[in-house]
Amino acid sequence: MTTVTTAGKEIFARRESEARSYCRSFDTVFAKAKGSVMTDVEGREYIDFLAGCSSLNYGHNDDDMQAALIEHIQADGVTHGLDMFTDAKARFLTAFEEIILKPRGMDHKVMMTGPTGANAVEAAIKLARKVTGRHMIVSFTNGFHGMTMGALAATGNAGKRGGAGAPLEGVARMPYEGAFGEDVDTLAQIEMLLDNPSSGIDAPAAFIVEPVQGEGGLNAASKEWMQGIAALAKKHGALLIVDDIQAGCGRTGTYFSTEEFGIDADLITQAKSFSGMGLPFAALLIKPEHDIWKPAEHNGTFRGNTHAFVTARIALEKFWKDDAFAAETRAKGERLGQRLGEIARHVPGARPKGRGMMRGIDVGSGDLAGRICATCFEEGLIIETSGAHDEVVKVLAPLTTPDALMERGLAILEAAVLKHAAKGAPKTMTIAAE
Repeated sequence: MTTVTTAGKEIFARRESEARSYCRSFDTVFAKAKGSVMTDVEGREYIDFLAGCSSLNYGHNDDDMQAALIEHIQADGVTHGLDMFTDAKARFLTAFEEIILKPRGMDHKVMMTGPTGANAVEAAIKLARKVTGRHMIVSFTNGFHGMTMGALAATGNAGKRGGAGAPLEGVARMPYEGAFGEDVDTLAQIEMLLDNPSSGIDAPAAFIVEPVQGEGGLNAASKEWMQGIAALAKKHGALLIVDDIQAGCGRTGTYFSTEEFGIDADLITQAKSFSGMGLPFAALLIKPEHDIWKPAEHNGTFRGNTHAFVTARIALEKFWKDDAFAAETRAKGERLGQRLGEIARHVPGARPKGRGMMRGIDVGSGDLAGRICATCFEEGLIIETSGAHDEVVKVLAPLTTPDALMERGLAILEAAVLKHAAKGAPKTMTIAAE
C-alpha cells in the first residue's frame, strides 16, 4: 500500500486538475476525521469550522451512522440500484415522511436526482419550466446554485460564471434583500419590474432563492422579505423554489431554513447534509400537483445513493424525532452570534452576519479575511471565506460541535483577527456583497 505523507503531496500538483480549490487554502494531507476534528498524516489535529461546506452538519463519522453503514455493507446490502425499489430506500422514505414531512404538514413528493446540489437545482428549474410553460427564472444577486449550466445561469458569482464557455441564459437577476443597503426596499423594486409590461422582464416560470446565501456572503433574508417573494411568485403564476442545500438540514436551527417564515414552497432542493454523513445524496421535494414528470423524463445513473439512504435514515431517527437537537442548535447559534459580535468589534466597521449556525464576520476586505483564515489554519482551525469579494469569514462548524471545542476554535479566530486588525483594517467597507 502506498503511504502518502505531507512531503509527498506532489502527486496532487502532478496529476490533479487545476480546478482543485480548498486544498490550496489547507495545504496538508488529511488522513482521518471524527466529530469536529480532522487529523492529517503527520498526526496534527485541526478543528473543523468548514464541515464540508455544511455537508457534515452532524460531524465526521457519526458512530451510529457509521455502524449502520458497515452493517449494511457487510450484509451485502444493495450498493447501487438505479431507481429500483430497495429496502434501504423504503426505510429512508418512511422515516422522512414520518419525521420530517408529516409533522410539518407537508405532502411533497421526493424526487431522487443525481448526487449533488446542482443536480437538484437543475431538476427544479427544468420542472418549473415544464409546469408553467414559461422559460424565465428569477434569481437573486449574490446567489449561488451550482456549477452545471442551468444552475450556473442562476448563480451570480462572476468567477464561477466565467468557467461556462457558453452563454448563460433564461434568468432575470433581481436584488436580494439589502442589496442596495438597508433603506432600499428591493421587494418594491421587484414588484414594479414584474408589474410593468414595458420592463422587459418576461413572465417567470419560477423564483429560486436561498433563505441564507452561503457562498454569497451569509446574507440572511428576513421573514417579511421571504413572505413577499412567495407572494410575488403566487401573484405572477410562478413556482417558488427554495434552495435549502446549504441552509437546510438544521443549519439555521430548524430542519428547513424557512420553517419560521410561514411560506409554502412549491419545490425545495436538498443536498449536502441530506445524507447525514457526507455521502453524495440530493433530492427535490415537489408539491404533488407539480409532479408531472413522465417516467425517465429526468433521470441519472446515480439518482439515489443506497448507502446514503442508510445514513440519512439514521440521521433523521437520531436527531429529528423531537425538537431537542433543533433547540440545542438554536441555542448554539445564539452563542455563536454573540461571540462573533464580540470578535467583530476588533475590526473597525466589521459586523456579524448570518443566522443560526450559519454565521460569519464581514471584515470588509477579501485580503484581510484571507489573511485571518490563513492564520487560523496555521493555528489548527479550518475556516473559509465567502462573499462577492471573499470579505466574510464564515463559520460552518458541525452542529454537534461540543461547546468547549467551539470556544477553542473561536479563540483561535479571535486571536487571528486581533493579529491582523492591529496591522490596520481597510478604511472602506464592502457594500456590494449585501
